[in-house]
Parts: sequence; C-alpha cells; structure tokens
Amino acid sequence: MYMSETETLSLPDARDLLFRAFTANGVPEGAARSTADALVAAEAEGQVGHGFSRLEDYVAQARSGKIVAGAEVTITRPAPTTLLVDAGHGFAYPALERAIDEGIAVARELGTAAIAVTRSHHCGALSIHVERAAKAGLVAMMVVNAPAAIAPWGGKTPLFGTNPIAFATPRAGSAPLVIDLSLSKVARGKVMNAKKAGKPIPEGWALDAAGNPTTDAEAALGGTMVPIGEAKGTALALMVEILSAVMTGAALSTEAGSFFSADGPPPGVGQFLTLWRPPEGAEAFTARLAPLLAQIETMEGARLPGTRRLAALNAAQAHGIAVPRAYLDGARRLAATHP
Repeated sequence: MYMSETETLSLPDARDLLFRAFTANGVPEGAARSTADALVAAEAEGQVGHGFSRLEDYVAQARSGKIVAGAEVTITRPAPTTLLVDAGHGFAYPALERAIDEGIAVARELGTAAIAVTRSHHCGALSIHVERAAKAGLVAMMVVNAPAAIAPWGGKTPLFGTNPIAFATPRAGSAPLVIDLSLSKVARGKVMNAKKAGKPIPEGWALDAAGNPTTDAEAALGGTMVPIGEAKGTALALMVEILSAVMTGAALSTEAGSFFSADGPPPGVGQFLTLWRPPEGAEAFTARLAPLLAQIETMEGARLPGTRRLAALNAAQAHGIAVPRAYLDGARRLAATHP
C-alpha cells in the first residue's frame, strides 16, 4: 500500500466521511459520531497512527462483533468521588465522553473525581480526552493499558502495553497545556502504520521476537517495543498497568485481545482518569502557573510540551488535513457499503 499520495480534506469533511463509513457498516449514529470526531482530532494534531489508519480495523471488528457497536455504557458511583464506567466492549470514545462529562460535574462539586473505565477498547490520542477536562477549568491525568508490547527491562516477553500517560491543565488566555506520551519510544500505532505502508521503521523503535533490534515493521509487531528511559520506562508501565487494569477490573495487557485483528476476544482494556478542581479556583491556579510556563517558553533552546501539537491543530483548522489516498479510498468504499 503506497502512502505517498495524499488528498487534503477540511476537518468537517473528514468527520463526515468517517461518520458515513461507520454508519454504513452498522455502527449507531452516537458511537459513529464520537469515534469519527476522535479519529479526525488525532489526525489534526499529527497523531496519524490514531487517525484514518484505524478505520478499516475498527469497522472489521464492529462487523465481527469484537467491538459491540451498539454497546450500552453504564456508570455507577461506588463512592462520592468515584465513577465506575463499563464500556460493554464497545468503542471507547462514547464511554469516555460520558465518563468525562459526569466526572467534570463531580470534580466541580466535590473537588476531585476518579474515573475507572473497564471493558473498553483502543482510545486513540489521550490528549483529546484530558483536554476536555482542562477546558472545563480542571487539572486532569489519564493512564491507559493496551495489549502487551513491552517486556520488563531485561526480559524478552511482552508484559505491558505501550501504556500511555496524559496530563492537561488550564492556562490563562491560552489553550490548555496538554502532555501526551507513550511509554514506548513511539506509539505502536506508528509501527502498524508503517506495516500498512510497506515501509521500514527507524532503528531504536522496536526489537524482534528474539530481542534483536529491527527496522522491519512486521517483525516489530511480533516482538517488543523499546521503552522510554530503559528500566524507568518499564517501572512507569507497571504503575500504569496497576491503575488502568488492576484498579478498574479490566483485562491485563497480557490478557487483552488485539486492537488490530477482527478475530479473537475483545481487548477489554481499562482507562483510569483523575480530575482535580484547583483548591483556590481556576483563576488563581492559572495565575500561579503562568510564570513557570513562561520560564520554559523564554528559555533559549527549550520548548513547552504540546507546542507542536497546537501548531498542527491550528494548521489543520486553517488548511485541513492531508490524508493518504489509500486510506481515503478505503473510507469511501466503506461509506458506500450496505451490509
């Protein structure tokens, strides 16, 4: 599959195309809308491994029943500040939308909210989820587990997912500060994207099944991802695994079904979010935060996290997104499907 040719779409046109591709294949309108919005948002901020490249895999899983397209999201409140969200093996995005909406209300009232999402699926770019809370004046942190892809430091057998961490906070007179990082050197979706494109991956991203460095995307998917920070990265991955899988009652990374294949059991992964209302209020908080961030922004050679993401979002808003034609052709075929 060749990805060199691209076509530029406006964000509304991109969302509409994906929405039609999902609904034409049996996905209810609510789930189709939130999932299409999330994929386009990821594409717009440069997270292409979480954008159009996921469409065909999502549709295939919805068709096979691995994703329960019409899953009913249920939310219980076992403690005043705790929400337990059951995604019902459906798409993660509608479950997270409801969870964050209710979590924002709880945090505004009581000061904090802990949100445990179970029986969930791939949730794409974490940035878009934590940013919603920051735009509501809250500080947010999110951790997520995924199918096993990283070995404990010194080992060869995958035990942890890429287990990303995201954080967002409001800023005065500016877009929220958003930090979103995978605990592998790169997100695994980038490796899958390279495999679909028939391209090699850079050295240092992954190891093959024998534990040797590889630039072959297929061998990398059968092996392990290289963690950030060596042993420290796998220690963080363990922390994320405990919060997102053990705490939520979701599948461990070693138990989770693939995000990519239409066969096998549902992933059943977990997402764990904590939202905080600044004790002295958002205005006092952002005033205190501003000098710290200004020191980074004005320091020669330094860059505030999220700067590239904001630039990509602004460019996408103004000029649209360039999507590989092969992905667009696939989306258009799916949008014309009548099962």
